[in-house]
Amino acid sequence: MSTKQRKFTYINFLNITAAAWAAVMFLFLPSCGGKKQNLADAVSEGDSLPDMHTTGVTTLISDSGLIRYKIVTEEWLIYSKRNPPFWAFEKGLYMEKFDTLFHIDASIKADTAYYYETKKLWELRGNVHIQSQRGDKFDTQLMYWDQGKEKIYSDRFIRIEQPDGLLMGYGFESNQTMTEYQVFNSSGTRIVEDKAPQDTTQTNQQRN
Repeated sequence: MSTKQRKFTYINFLNITAAAWAAVMFLFLPSCGGKKQNLADAVSEGDSLPDMHTTGVTTLISDSGLIRYKIVTEEWLIYSKRNPPFWAFEKGLYMEKFDTLFHIDASIKADTAYYYETKKLWELRGNVHIQSQRGDKFDTQLMYWDQGKEKIYSDRFIRIEQPDGLLMGYGFESNQTMTEYQVFNSSGTRIVEDKAPQDTTQTNQQRN
């Protein structure tokens, strides 16, 4: 092969290599750009990671210097960087609410619960069961407890077992102590004590 031919072959190889490299860059540059965007999204999502992750929790919580709540949960997550910040109890929650004399006002159970700090709002989800101090039992799938407004409410089906009967309906609103409440679209039954009529013959014989 002559020098001239070798030179042509070398130049041609460079041209092919340059073209191939340009094609590779063309294919990969959009992909790299996409990865950069995904990385940026991933970094921004870091704020959604919990600031605290605690398991096997039993704790007392005070309000205005007084112990007002007892919380028992398998897992407690705190997200202070979210908007709004909140606590998460996604593996179940049991809570007792105390009055000023440390008597239990109510006990609360739920499969999942969230507490929004800035709103002072509890969101209870899944097999929500509340028992009041006077013995009424409330069962529903969704319940909200607004501590700021001192109100407990729901727009779902609710079943209330009372000492003297059973009350059901769709929609519910109550004060914090669950002593004054209203059920919307309600239907219910009352348990009436069954008393046998007095034997008049025996009564007359006794009188005689």
